[in-house]
Amino acid sequence: MIYVVDDEQNIRDLVKSYLQKEGYDVEVFAEGENAYKCFKNRPADMLILDIMMPGMDGYSLCREIRKSSEVPIIMISAKDDEIDKVLGLELGSDDYISKPFSPRELAARVKTIFRRVREDKTDAVLPGSKELRCRNLTILPDERRISVDNKEIEFTAKEYDFIYYMVKNKNRVFTREQMINSIWGYDFIGDERTIDDLVKRVRRKLEDAGSDCGIITVRGYGYKVVD
Repeated sequence: MIYVVDDEQNIRDLVKSYLQKEGYDVEVFAEGENAYKCFKNRPADMLILDIMMPGMDGYSLCREIRKSSEVPIIMISAKDDEIDKVLGLELGSDDYISKPFSPRELAARVKTIFRRVREDKTDAVLPGSKELRCRNLTILPDERRISVDNKEIEFTAKEYDFIYYMVKNKNRVFTREQMINSIWGYDFIGDERTIDDLVKRVRRKLEDAGSDCGIITVRGYGYKVVD
């Protein structure tokens, strides 16, 4: 089930119609509050949220949902400012699309995210798996928890995926394209600055926590974690 939350009826009708043709079950909402109440009683498999809505806007709804769920979230907005994209990603959204958008493009992003979720479940770490360590940073994969000197640090779903990927492959250098393909999927529609923004946020959280497991910039190539 996909929840579409947008205060514009034409957008709701267009997205619902196109996604239903693609075989998805879709429920639409004109207000963030109603969508949140429904989600608490019957969680969806994905949410598509408009940012600018009266009452509970898309940012607020995303923030509330992320307190208890890692369900995939796509943010849509009439604005194409970089700050809006960064804020949406910081709050834990999985993707961002600007209005006006092609329903086909939106459907492609939905398919990509669902495919990645299926692959994550297939490749999921088994219960009881060994923790990952990088200096004073510890990752518990089966619990999706990260701690520094035994103090747990909060990360968004994408931030966790990034840290896990880099620590699991520590001492290897990755290009931005390689990281996008591994974390978002090959059909990610965006630019490589998304990785740079992600790295900045993760670095800041690690530094604030006193971690000596750093993310190293390899000039002209990409990033790596060195142990």
